[in-house]
Amino acid sequence: MATIKDIANRLGVSVSTVSKGLNGASDISDELRQMVLDTAVEMGYSTKRSRKKENRKLCIFIENMSYESIDEFGYDIVLGFKQNAFRHKWNVEIIPVTPAFQDEERYDTFLLKNGFCGALLLGFALHDPWMKQLEKTTMPTVLLDNFISNNPNVCYIGTDNYEGIALAVSHLLTLGHRSIAFLNGSLYSMVTDQRQEAFENAMKAAELPLNKDQVAFGYYVADSAKYHVPGFLAAGATAIVCGNDLIAQGVIEECVRRGFSVPEDISVIGFDDIPVAAAFDPPLTTIRQERNEIGRCAYISLNSLINHIPISKTLLRPKLIVRESTERVKE
Repeated sequence: MATIKDIANRLGVSVSTVSKGLNGASDISDELRQMVLDTAVEMGYSTKRSRKKENRKLCIFIENMSYESIDEFGYDIVLGFKQNAFRHKWNVEIIPVTPAFQDEERYDTFLLKNGFCGALLLGFALHDPWMKQLEKTTMPTVLLDNFISNNPNVCYIGTDNYEGIALAVSHLLTLGHRSIAFLNGSLYSMVTDQRQEAFENAMKAAELPLNKDQVAFGYYVADSAKYHVPGFLAAGATAIVCGNDLIAQGVIEECVRRGFSVPEDISVIGFDDIPVAAAFDPPLTTIRQERNEIGRCAYISLNSLINHIPISKTLLRPKLIVRESTERVKE
């Protein structure tokens, strides 16, 4: 493990200058401080304080994900992570971030100067500034639903999207549906890409045509439905697979608004099984992600990376939850 003296020798500066850079002293320039931090990260340095058991800290960075209420998608993930981390004597801080924040702060040096030993990233998009930096990060990092190849310091955690969408399509096929539409989520998302490919594979496996009028991208919000459901209905869809439960909620509401009954006229199936899905009208058939277990497994993966065990991917299995929003197609 690198020492302050090693960093000083690399930069050709004094040990005291390196110490000032690592501790945020105001009497050195911002440029020199950043150089010290960058070099410390490159050499694998960690502060003595962060290595002490009572000071060990992990971070959860959150972007574009609600997590504060029990009904929100990120709540159980955060809870599961914190439960497992606290059990093993780690302190956990939650930091909401934006692309602007990522432009201002380098990922590795932010963790180092704030004493974090590793981080879990939730809700990040493929084009976010930090995603490029993660290709070369030396800091142990776990990403929900995003993957960085060829870096043993980064791990992907998630649910098997291919199996989940296959379960949804298979359920509809057993109910006699052959005209199946798919309202996916946002572009620039690995989850969206995987679920799109999974839907196409499932339809091809069933020898069903992929009708371009019955496949669309929206956003992971209910409001997406009003832009695409009319086209699905006009194209003769008898069932709609949705990229998440919020989209499904919007689909149900839009179908009803247009005089279609769910599930008598059209079946709707979601993805995630957020707590309120069972209270939709009708209660939603969906694919469950075990989000508390995702959080717990994210901690296990991060702790493994911290202990130099290079985990690449951890995938949990989804589960089909059948409720009242799907039924056999009318002959």
